[in-house]
Amino acid sequence: MTSRHAAAQQAADSGTRTPSPGAAPDAPDTPDAQGVPDASGASADEPRVLRGLVGMLSANAASLSANRVLSIALPWFVLTTTGSVGKTGLVAFCQIVPYVVAQALAGPIIDRVGPKRISVAGDLASTVATAAAPLLYLTGNLSFGLLLGLLAVVGAADGPANGAKGLFVPAATRAARVPLERGTGLSTAVERTATTIGPAVAGVVVASFGSLYALWITAFLFGVSALIISTTLSDPVPEPHEMPVEDAEGYFSRLRQGAVFLRDAKLLRSIVCMLAVTNLLDQAFMSVLLPVWAKETGHGAGAIGLVVSVFAATSIIAALVAAGVADRLPRRTVYLIGLTLGGVPRFVAMATGAPLWVVLAVLAVGGLGSGFVNPIVGAVTYELIPTPLLGRVKTMAQAVTWAGIPFGGLLGAGLVTVAGTSGALWIVGGLYLVAIGVPALNREWSGMSKRTVPDPGPAGTEDGKESVTGTAPVPGEAVAKEAV
Repeated sequence: MTSRHAAAQQAADSGTRTPSPGAAPDAPDTPDAQGVPDASGASADEPRVLRGLVGMLSANAASLSANRVLSIALPWFVLTTTGSVGKTGLVAFCQIVPYVVAQALAGPIIDRVGPKRISVAGDLASTVATAAAPLLYLTGNLSFGLLLGLLAVVGAADGPANGAKGLFVPAATRAARVPLERGTGLSTAVERTATTIGPAVAGVVVASFGSLYALWITAFLFGVSALIISTTLSDPVPEPHEMPVEDAEGYFSRLRQGAVFLRDAKLLRSIVCMLAVTNLLDQAFMSVLLPVWAKETGHGAGAIGLVVSVFAATSIIAALVAAGVADRLPRRTVYLIGLTLGGVPRFVAMATGAPLWVVLAVLAVGGLGSGFVNPIVGAVTYELIPTPLLGRVKTMAQAVTWAGIPFGGLLGAGLVTVAGTSGALWIVGGLYLVAIGVPALNREWSGMSKRTVPDPGPAGTEDGKESVTGTAPVPGEAVAKEAV
């Protein structure tokens, strides 16, 4: 007999969540008795509640801004107080490694305890550890080893906290009666904005008042995030049409359950592997190829800032547009075009020696394409993973996508050494195109279609199957029902 967990995996292969077990074998799932669900998946009679969506976005803005300010203030603090370049590089390592490892391992705990508690506890721990650094420094008790320990605490607490915050998106968007793509699009816009504005704010604060004040601001922002989460959000619950998943007993069993689901959900696995490769190539570009190109062309460090700023600005605009219209666009087409525009043309422009204004124009278009990627990826991910498994699967998937980032600089440096700057740009651009195109040829990518909740009424009947008006039936629905 097929288990509920196996049925969920089979449905994930097709690009949909599984239907509820009480559905009749020859009829689609029925929505809530109160009314037909809208584009958000909520019943039409449910009240619209914006508090969760606003709270989620505000908390993300605060915590992400804290991270970006810390990324600027902390290295400057260490460099100015110790004068050691080696120690300056070590502090970032001691924060990012616990961040990635803790986030990858925290999924089962998040699912068991709830994302609200994990997020609040992580933000509070980051607040205390970050505030302790300037306080100990002012009292003359901050050694370098103690600073590294505090940063490890920040990384180990912030990784699970950020992973937990992402789990509020489906429930918050459903309560707000908006499409899932709007929630993921707004989340992407908040992230890109924090990435753009956070370092600038940190630079102004450090230059005007010193790095200690920037550390206080970081601690304050972490505290604000904890306060917002604790007062505006509650733990998500499975959607009405979801089939319950048998939860494994014990931490390692639940961790393995998440790994098995990620392995067997073909579409999700394909997307994660693609993003792991493109993240590796992006890191090679940012850490090595872009600085070397700027130096060899004579454009200087200012060109690096222009490239990053132009790309970030247009990606923010695109993410906001995606929040409004992405639910009405073909996901697979938009995703592939956006990822291609955001990744490949910049390498061609730089490798061919195009003028700076042409490179910036290409990056502007690339940012517009890139801004549509994360909203689509986020919506598909949330739809493929059952709510009870969301923490362990999503955090593990994110850890996999980040796995190659530490090696990006090594890859870029090796390619420049072997093939030169222009050759390295051509190679990385070609690898980027292969990483996008090859997985997209697999048939499971048809599962990126928007998930819909069937309508038992006569409206919207299509090919003998009843569905929400104007949308296609849920892909893979028959497979999931047969498994049940």
